Amino acid sequence: MQFVKYLIKSKFINTIFLLILLCVVSIAGLLGMTQYKMERLNPLNQDTMIEIERGMSFNRFAYQLSTLGIVNQTLWLKVYGKLNPSFTQIKAGNYLIRNDQRLKDILLMVSQGQEHQFNITFVEGSTLAQWLVQIAKHPNITKTLDYQETNSLYQQVASALNLDTTHPEGLFFPETYAFTHKTKDIDLLKRAYQQMQIHLNNAWQQKQGNLPYADSYEALIMASIIEKESGQHSEHQIIASVFVNRLQKNMRLQTDPTVIYGLADRYKGNITRKHLREKTQYNTYRINGLPPTPIAMPGKSAIVAALQPAQTDYYYFVSDGKGKHIFSTNLKDHNRAVAKYQLGQ
Repeated sequence: MQFVKYLIKSKFINTIFLLILLCVVSIAGLLGMTQYKMERLNPLNQDTMIEIERGMSFNRFAYQLSTLGIVNQTLWLKVYGKLNPSFTQIKAGNYLIRNDQRLKDILLMVSQGQEHQFNITFVEGSTLAQWLVQIAKHPNITKTLDYQETNSLYQQVASALNLDTTHPEGLFFPETYAFTHKTKDIDLLKRAYQQMQIHLNNAWQQKQGNLPYADSYEALIMASIIEKESGQHSEHQIIASVFVNRLQKNMRLQTDPTVIYGLADRYKGNITRKHLREKTQYNTYRINGLPPTPIAMPGKSAIVAALQPAQTDYYYFVSDGKGKHIFSTNLKDHNRAVAKYQLGQ
C-alpha cells in the first residue's frame, strides 16, 4: 500500500515537473521569438511617414503598424511592450520609418519622440518676399499669416514678431533650418530673426573703428548691399572697403542692386537710364548715404565684411563678366575697366 502511494506521489511530482518544464520552455520560446521578431528589419520596400496622434494608445499604435504591413501580428509587439514598458510611452508626432530599421528601433524612436526633421533653405541674398513664397508652398509648415494679402505680408510679420518696423527686410539670417511637422511659419521666422541678432551683435562687438554707421542696423543695410553685389565671399571685404571709402568722402554709393530693389515688381531684368534717374528712396544714384532698410538677407561673410572692411584706396568696381570684379582707385581707370569688361572696347 505504501509503495502504491509512493508511485502515485512520484507520478504527480513528475507531472508537475513536466508541466513546469513545459511552461518554462514555452515562455523561453515566446521570449526568444519576440526578441527575434523585434531584431528583424521591417518588410517595407520604401521609407514611410507615420503620424502618432496625441493620446494614441500603444495597442492602437501596434494596430497602425499592422495595417501598414510593418508587423504581421501585433502579439510580438505587445509582449515586448509588457517586458519593456518604457517603449510603450509613445510620443505624438510625425516619424519617418526607414526600410532598414528594426522594429525595436522603431519603438525606441517613437518612445523618445525622435520626430522626423524637415528642412527649408533660405539662400543668402534672397528677400523676405522670396522667403514667404517658400514658406507658403511648404506642406509641413502651419500657416498663420494671410498669404493672400501680399501687400500686407511684411506688416503681418513685423506685427507677429513685435518688431519696431513695418518693413522687416534683412532681419532674418539665411541658412538651412530643420523643423518638425506642423511648425508655425512665424516660429520659423522667429528663429531666423534670433539667429540674425546673434550674428549681427557678434560682428558689431568686433567692428573696426571710424566706420560710417550710426548703429548696427546701418551696418546690416550695408551688408545686404555687399551680399547683392557679389556671391564671392572672398570679395566681400574689398567691396565693403569701396562703399565705406565712398561714404567717408560723401560720395553716393551708386550701386545697382539698390535701384533694382526700389523698382520692386517693375524690374524686368534690365536697368535703364530712366531707372537710374528715378528718385526712389532706394536709388543710391539719386540719394545720399544708405537706403532706409536692407535690400536682402545678408549672410555671415557680408555682415563681417561690412564691419571689418579691407583697407584699400578703391572707390569703384565693375564686374569682369566671370563672377568677379575689377577694382579701381580713380574714375579714369574705372571707365577703362567698364569699356573693356562691359562694353567690349
